[in-house]
Amino acid sequence: MSYEAIRVEIDTSTRVATITLNRPDKLNSFTRAMHRELAAALDEVTAAGARALVLTGAGRGFCAGQDLADLDFTPGAMTDLGALIEEHFNPLIKRLQALPMPVIAAVNGTAAGAGANLAFACDLVLAARSASFIQAFVKIGLVPDSGGTWFLPKRVGMTRALGLAMTGDKLSAEKAESWGLVWQVTDDTDLATTATALATHLAKQPTRAIVATREALRASATNTLDQQLNLERDLQRELGASHDYAEGVQAFIEKRAPRFEGR
Repeated sequence: MSYEAIRVEIDTSTRVATITLNRPDKLNSFTRAMHRELAAALDEVTAAGARALVLTGAGRGFCAGQDLADLDFTPGAMTDLGALIEEHFNPLIKRLQALPMPVIAAVNGTAAGAGANLAFACDLVLAARSASFIQAFVKIGLVPDSGGTWFLPKRVGMTRALGLAMTGDKLSAEKAESWGLVWQVTDDTDLATTATALATHLAKQPTRAIVATREALRASATNTLDQQLNLERDLQRELGASHDYAEGVQAFIEKRAPRFEGR
């Protein structure tokens, strides 16, 4: 389908999909129309059999969160933010967390508010050296949403999460990397090629096992040791009957590169 607020590219040779938020004049901030297009794009790349996804932004920013111009501030008819989140932001975050492929955020500039938490909902975050992350909600009297109150304390600890949320201060790419929010910082000019190279590498891997690994690691946050051991057993039983496991073992025996198919 055609899109106006985003761009979608699918490389059929590498099976890497790239979705670019494409409202550069508005720092790629969200509108309802953009949400609808992004939901359709995730359907498209999944149906196309993509094996890795890169999410990035056009221009000088990754995503500035919600476009306030898309909201109604008329007294007595103000936009219900809870309904907006329930209809658009929460489904998007849940969808990114459940995609059947590894997802890479390539943060090319400002990631503010829901835009920052959109990046943190991806599996791996790459950031240009000039990128920054801002929990801007407090500046307009709101709490972090789009998973921010869940992602931040788990990844950086309560003290740093409170500091980011309460002050709304800008967090540099380098500091975000040192705090564990970012997998890798690159020079600005190298971000796109680095993200594509990483996605291409992951697309060649046993993506079914990668997705199961993601499931297991997330479950460890609330599981007891016994529960986690049982989950590992169950996932290993399932993967041990998969095509990719048989291919990986056969390739090891034959001393050749495996040809994984994600099944």
